[in-house]
Amino acid sequence: MMCPMSKPDELLVDVAAVVESEQSNQMSLTVVTGGAVITGRLAPEAVWRQRVSDVLRDSARLGGFSAVFDSPAKKDGPTHLHFHVARILQGTVGIPETGGMYRVAIADVSAWTMGDFSYSDR
Repeated sequence: MMCPMSKPDELLVDVAAVVESEQSNQMSLTVVTGGAVITGRLAPEAVWRQRVSDVLRDSARLGGFSAVFDSPAKKDGPTHLHFHVARILQGTVGIPETGGMYRVAIADVSAWTMGDFSYSDR
């Protein structure tokens, strides 16, 4: 059983800080957290919050929750990774197929690698 890092990986914090400072969503990353493998692209927190808010706002049942994500991100340095177009890897498939929005505490990441994984039937 893998345990979360007792102290967040400084290198991973630095990667997250560059994503935030450059406002870039092109960094692909794969992490292991809580036994799950998540792969996708990192987004700046403000961009991630806006996308989640937009999706919720368009929902008839969940529209009231969109305002929660409209609040500004805290500026104490990155504590979370914000994935978009991301999948949880399960066997030979990624869930969801189209990619989802995930927020992962950096302190909970037990392993990581640059790049994302994709699947092939071959």
